[in-house]
Amino acid sequence: MEQQNLSSTVTEFVLLGLTKNAELQRCLFVIFFIVYLTTWLGNFTIITTVITSHRLHTPMYLLLANLAFLDVSDSSVNAPKLLLGLVSQRRTISFNECILQMFFFHFIAGAMVVVLVVMAADRYVAIYKPLRYLTIMNHSVCMGLVAGAWLGGLAHSAVQIGLLLQLPFCGPNIVDNFYCDIPQVIKLACTDIYLVELLMVSNGGMLVIVMFIILLISYTIIFVKIKTHVTDGKHKALSTCRSQITVVCLQFIPCIFIYARPFRKLPMEKLASIIYTVITPMLNPMIYTLRNAEMKKAIRRMMRRILFSGKKL
Repeated sequence: MEQQNLSSTVTEFVLLGLTKNAELQRCLFVIFFIVYLTTWLGNFTIITTVITSHRLHTPMYLLLANLAFLDVSDSSVNAPKLLLGLVSQRRTISFNECILQMFFFHFIAGAMVVVLVVMAADRYVAIYKPLRYLTIMNHSVCMGLVAGAWLGGLAHSAVQIGLLLQLPFCGPNIVDNFYCDIPQVIKLACTDIYLVELLMVSNGGMLVIVMFIILLISYTIIFVKIKTHVTDGKHKALSTCRSQITVVCLQFIPCIFIYARPFRKLPMEKLASIIYTVITPMLNPMIYTLRNAEMKKAIRRMMRRILFSGKKL
């Protein structure tokens, strides 16, 4: 009963944001607003193109569309709060809103990590079993893997938030970031957090490191196979894999820096958070569209259809 009363003491958190300099805040607002709009435009273009182009109704592009949806969702969890904090003096967030923000952020991020692993598996099957590719990676299997990714993200987030809600928050409420996240919030608990912190790092950070190593090994094997055995479509296969490994590095390296260590404040922490939550969701669609000839052709076809239909009206 006492712990319950302590837990209900803190009703809101204060987000310190990125900077207190008013001029820099206005400049950052313009930059991040453009980044947020670009994120929506780029990822929405990918989703719409994959849905409307029958040529892209293949496992690789269905997974890419799912990744684009996750990018938009990921950015939308934190970017609006970042933009609001840059133009408003009120930087508070209620306790419940903070918990929900962390839940959805880790839910989406967890699903994204699994989707990237599934995309690597998809390329592995395409390179090593080209004749059986569409049989192995059929629509049902693809949808099942996507559903599994979402369930994996849900399980990861539920564990993280479940552990956090066991802690009492009875005093300090200053979060040194532009959004609520576990490494900053857990340090405000009025109890010893060593065991909970260890469990969270194991559930989040160490799992990400293991997946990152598996992905690097998988793509190395795929690259060797393409270089030594593939003749037809070698350039296309290499381009696709380079795009995916670039996205994997952008996603995993900041994630490892933030979560795969004890939750102690470091000078580069906010920069890593910006890259992970705001910049990467914008860069992903650019990387895939700029390096994928089929996607660029499909986007051009879609734009022509839109323009011609507009002229007829």
